[in-house]
Parts: sequence; structure tokens; C-alpha cells
Amino acid sequence: MEEIIKELQAFKIGKVKENEPLSLYTTIKIGGPADLLIEPSSIESLEKVMEIVQAHNLSWRAIGRGSNLLVSDKGIDGAVIRLGAELGGVEINGNEIKVGSGYSLVSLATMISKKGLSGLEFASGIPGSVGGAVYMNAGAHGSDISRILTKAHILFEDGKIEWLSNEEMDFSYRTSILQKKRPGIVVEAIFKLVEGDRAEIVASMQKNKDYRKETQPWNYPCAGSIFRNPLPNYAGRLIEDAGLKGFSIGGAKISELHGNFIVNSGNATAKDVLAVIQHVKDTIYDLYQIKMETEVEVIGRK
Repeated sequence: MEEIIKELQAFKIGKVKENEPLSLYTTIKIGGPADLLIEPSSIESLEKVMEIVQAHNLSWRAIGRGSNLLVSDKGIDGAVIRLGAELGGVEINGNEIKVGSGYSLVSLATMISKKGLSGLEFASGIPGSVGGAVYMNAGAHGSDISRILTKAHILFEDGKIEWLSNEEMDFSYRTSILQKKRPGIVVEAIFKLVEGDRAEIVASMQKNKDYRKETQPWNYPCAGSIFRNPLPNYAGRLIEDAGLKGFSIGGAKISELHGNFIVNSGNATAKDVLAVIQHVKDTIYDLYQIKMETEVEVIGRK
């Protein structure tokens, strides 16, 4: 590992940290150490990181703002590549926006609404980055990323970097080709929005934001929605109807506000969260014969 660190530092690719606790980088404040945490300072640096990682046969994982993520208490083998503000540039050309993967989705939605552009109102309370949102086709309030994305700039494992169209991203409910067939890192995205009434757009944004504040426990560390909606049912409603609100194991607790959120009520471990998830799965299947699937990504050492 020392040799890899020296190589990364020699190319001045950005920040490199060894055995860095990932609890510092996830919204639920849980996660053991990564062998390496790398924060590239540019797209060119990111390409070099992938080249070095592949040359050393090092496993890797990209993260953004750490939402929708549950990292094992034992941490992660290999390199965790964190895409931050350095990869967060924005270019606006009429109703088309080119934005870097590290940009905050909430900040983007807020900025765009003030310019009278519509299409991102659904994202007003989604706490992730643009890259993560594209990767998982994030959505809310009846819309999602697939409705507005024109194309995405992707760095693949083999070092190739190419633009994929909306169709090539193979979007479906909370997923994309990057999860299903071709592992890669979202570098940039181009969104096409529509011009609208600025006051109406801002009002819609505020309504969505207020709804989230009233119904979701963002005053506690959490990872966002834990389960995918088993349509036509809704995960939160099933969990609430099963009487599971407030159920806890260790420091992990099903929110009293929303059944599809597990909060870190104090020193929760990934093991605690996984035990709560399993209890929900077992209970919902016993009551309704419905198999619950997680939306939150569970990664790291077993």
C-alpha cells in the first residue's frame, strides 16, 4: 500500500489518506476504515487514480456525499474514491446544464429554480451528489433523474471515459447500467430542463422541502430511504402498518416520523442497522408475503 500511496502522491492527484474511517463521510455516520481514501482534484486526476488502481489490481469504490450508503463496521478493502467539490463545476447554456459529479444535488436544484428552470424540483430534499443521483437514478415526488438527463460522462474500469446517452444509461427504478452491467464513475452529467415561471418553481421547491422536513428525520444521522417501494405498495406504509415505527436494535432505530428511515440514534453500528433491516424483511414477509429489497447500498467487508 505504501508504494501505491507514493505513486499517487507523485502525480499530485489530490488528497490520499490511509485507514480513514468512513463514518466521517456517510450521512448515517457509520462505517469502518478504508484502506485508502482518495479525493481527486480534477477529472484528469481521477483518470490517473483509476489507472494506478487498476495497475495494482486494487479493488475500488466511488462515493459522493455518502447518502444512501451503509458501510460495514469492518471497513472496505482497497480504494474508496471520493468525488467532492473539486469535481463540482457548473456550466449553464440556455436550458441545458453541464454539472460535475461532486456538486450537491440540493444546491443545484436550488440554484436552477432561481433561474426559472423547471425539472429539478423533485430533488429539493435529496441530500446526495449529482454523481450519486445519476448512478442510482435518484427520484422523489413522481420524478427522477432519467426524466431530465441527456447524457452522462462516465469513467470505466478499463480507463476509457465516454459519454453515454440517456438510453445507454439503461435507467430503471433507482438503478442504472452502472449498477447492473458496467461498473463506472459518473464524472459529469448534462441535464435538459424547461423554462417556467420562477415564482411557481421556487414555490414547488419549497413545498417539497417542507414536506421532507415534516415527514422525514433529517435531524438525525440517516442514509435516506432504506427499502425500495415494492410497487404498487409503499415501503414506509407497509412498515408503519406492521407497527414497526420506533423499533430499535442497539443505536439503530426505525424513525417515528417515517417507516422507511432508520436513524442512528447514538453510536449505532452497521451490524445494528442490518439487524433492523432483517427484522423488517422478516416481519413484512410474515404479514404480507412481500419481499422487501433494500435501496440503501450495503458495502464493505463481511
